[in-house]
Amino acid sequence: MEDTIYTKGIYTATIGVRPTDDGQFQGVVSLVRDDGGNGEEPKLYDVAATSLSEEEALEEARALAHRILGEIEL
Repeated sequence: MEDTIYTKGIYTATIGVRPTDDGQFQGVVSLVRDDGGNGEEPKLYDVAATSLSEEEALEEARALAHRILGEIEL
């Protein structure tokens, strides 16, 4: 599955999905700040709930990424 990337100003959010131990899936968001600095580590966010399918988990990750980027003040 190809990464989906969203940007707002100097912030980039990449969404993905990982399998859980119980056979379900969890959406994840990696947020990085690209301000020309020394390569700050990404901040990782997990979707609170798990999903039965990868597609559903990806939609949850997409919603979380939009929420995170929407809260950022530039």
